[in-house]
Amino acid sequence: MALNYIWIAFFVIAFIVALFKLIVLGDTAIFSAVTTGMFDSAKTGAEISLGLIGIMTFWLGIMKIGERAGMISLFARGAAPFFSKLFPDIPKGHPANGSVIMNFSANMLGLDNAATPLGLKAMKELQELNPEKETASNAQIMFLVLNTAGLTLIPTSVIALRMAAGAANPADIFIPSLIGTFISFISGMIAVALYQKINLFKLPVLVFISFFVGIMLTLYYSMKGLNAKDMELTTGLIGGIVIFSIIILFIVYGAIKKLNVYEAFIDGAKEGFTTAIMIIPFLIAILVAISAFRTTGCMDYLVNGIASVVAAAGLDTSFVPALPVGLMKSLSGGGARGLMIDVMKTYGADSFQGRLACIIQGSTETTFYVLAVYFGSVGIKRTRYAIACGLIADFVGLIAAIFIGYMFFK
Repeated sequence: MALNYIWIAFFVIAFIVALFKLIVLGDTAIFSAVTTGMFDSAKTGAEISLGLIGIMTFWLGIMKIGERAGMISLFARGAAPFFSKLFPDIPKGHPANGSVIMNFSANMLGLDNAATPLGLKAMKELQELNPEKETASNAQIMFLVLNTAGLTLIPTSVIALRMAAGAANPADIFIPSLIGTFISFISGMIAVALYQKINLFKLPVLVFISFFVGIMLTLYYSMKGLNAKDMELTTGLIGGIVIFSIIILFIVYGAIKKLNVYEAFIDGAKEGFTTAIMIIPFLIAILVAISAFRTTGCMDYLVNGIASVVAAAGLDTSFVPALPVGLMKSLSGGGARGLMIDVMKTYGADSFQGRLACIIQGSTETTFYVLAVYFGSVGIKRTRYAIACGLIADFVGLIAAIFIGYMFFK
């Protein structure tokens, strides 16, 4: 229901602003621009969904091998102490546990192409446990919010874009982004836990948090001497090894278990194709609404309003040019990436604004995109408090990124 109101609000506000620009400002091209933008976004939504068919077909086929061979259950048992605290409604040994774990692992390594099909697989398995098929369950909400929090250890794509923009040290936002994304993840987890009355002060949860703090420190000390190119090569190598190792492990383990791995792969691949097609209407709906909101300049009005409030409070407004990246990131990952590049071009890749835009890009996630794709893939219409918690994680991540930017570069 909340998504329904937000979707309507995007269109209504965009229409009012466009009408104002036509009548008062005499902008006769505004409605044409909005219409073109919406049509382009509809096309983009379909292209994104169709583009997922190949990778989803492949990965869901591999996951089916792992599920039938029992490998997913092994992964689930290993992480059960932690995930059982966050997902108490998932039965022990259920394949959803393994899919959730695999999805988070891919996200942390920045392997977006691998993470999405794994996440959709997990959402589908969680839907099997959902007694109200059109209403998001507690487990689905926790899973989605943790995805929107976007815990990523190494922002490889952001570093690559900084390199292309001519930054002297493209990797200088590595540690700030790492801290920002971790804060965002923890805030999302806490927000959902409060709604669901989950006690996080338990040993498995504390061990998990400590473990990732240890990973961050290890990455910092092991990679701080590398230049941007070597870091990109190293992270790419790690990601490639992990993905290919999982593929081989599942296939070999299935063969050892005397499973017909080819047949299992085909069965899983069929599910991937169906899921990719089902996503199209949900994704187009949200992208078209976002396009109308962006094209009419509503985002600019919002940012300028915030700048005025900040200035009136006597605070520094240096962060404001980078703010649209954070505001757009919740709506559109591609839009936020474009805004980040624009900030670096306008102010310089090594400017405070340029660096802050990159930190924000690496610390937040595309909440509405993830919500549309993941819930849309299983037909969820009533999202309950999922949007609220996802936006809390985004907001905390954005505020944290700004403070971290000032700490490191101002």
